[in-house]
Amino acid sequence: MSKESREKLKQISKENKKAVNHYEKIKKRKNIDPSEYIVDMKDKNNVIEFDNLKTYFYTDVGIVKAVNGVSFDIPKGKTVALVGESGCGKSVTNLTLMRLVQGPSGQIVGGEIRYRTESGEVLDLTKIPMSYMEKIRGNEISMIFQEPMTSLNPVFTIGDQISETIELHNKDMSKKQIKERTIELLTIVGISRADEIYKSYPHQLSGGMRQRVMIAMSLSCNPKLIIADEPTTALDVTIQAQILDLMRDLKNQINASILLITHDLGVVAEMADYVVVMYAGKIVEQGTAMDIYNSPKHPYTIGLLKSKPVVNKYTERLYSISGQVPNPINMPNYCYFKSRCEKSFDKCNGDYPSLNDLGDGHKVSCWLYDKDSKGER
Repeated sequence: MSKESREKLKQISKENKKAVNHYEKIKKRKNIDPSEYIVDMKDKNNVIEFDNLKTYFYTDVGIVKAVNGVSFDIPKGKTVALVGESGCGKSVTNLTLMRLVQGPSGQIVGGEIRYRTESGEVLDLTKIPMSYMEKIRGNEISMIFQEPMTSLNPVFTIGDQISETIELHNKDMSKKQIKERTIELLTIVGISRADEIYKSYPHQLSGGMRQRVMIAMSLSCNPKLIIADEPTTALDVTIQAQILDLMRDLKNQINASILLITHDLGVVAEMADYVVVMYAGKIVEQGTAMDIYNSPKHPYTIGLLKSKPVVNKYTERLYSISGQVPNPINMPNYCYFKSRCEKSFDKCNGDYPSLNDLGDGHKVSCWLYDKDSKGER
């Protein structure tokens, strides 16, 4: 390694340490003034509002802007799908919502996540004390993790793991009531012999049953929002359909909202009311599921839909988007998709395009749809 490279890495390390110390100091404060995190919703019909959210990772070779200015809403009782290829920032967005970003390298550096609690108070989840967040997490906002085999503890029974969540957030319930509630949840999610499964360990269950257990755990406190992080990964098609039907039915029963994280466009078509498409940490398009499927605008969204196989349609080779996602460190100022885009033109070399509203909530971040760029292509 050259002397110049060593000096550069040393400078990066110094700047990272300064930034991380700043954000860690903010997180560890005590007696925070409520005025810092009590806010107002822009729309009373939303359960969650992401507003210019930024989550960065300070690495030894530079800053990874995993979530970089993300803004979208989750309406009450609706399912919003967050889609995009691996590494686009989907999972980091939901981990930021749950305040589970791995520190000290990972930090929430800007923006707001506005949430209306069951008491009616509106809080910015990025700024509330962790002691307050622990009362919300698993209670009012729950999560179905991506891989149940690694999310469930192998040394505790299924009953113990579900009961723990109920006991933590319901101090007034007796052990008998907690056990009854746990068995009731296992029955609700379609597990037969719930009494026996209550005493079983994760390795004794099939993949589909483990995923049902994770869903039961997420429903244990009747949450307002369920985050489903690729809930059908590694399940066969038949079990996938059963899990999706179950999630849809349960959502309607408790009138919850769902944030669905996936790259499976078939799952999105079946489950989502609204779709948010992410690429390299930014939103490139958002709208209703009907807008995205029937009238996609961004070249990346069009590419994703073209790459999906169609039943009863023969093709020798599925479409694939050429090129690769740019290096997440030191991203360019221009459109991140430019080097892979078949429709790029001169203006794409300029500043990153803002989200343009095409009407009825359909928004796209592309110079092709900028009013001032119409005659430049």
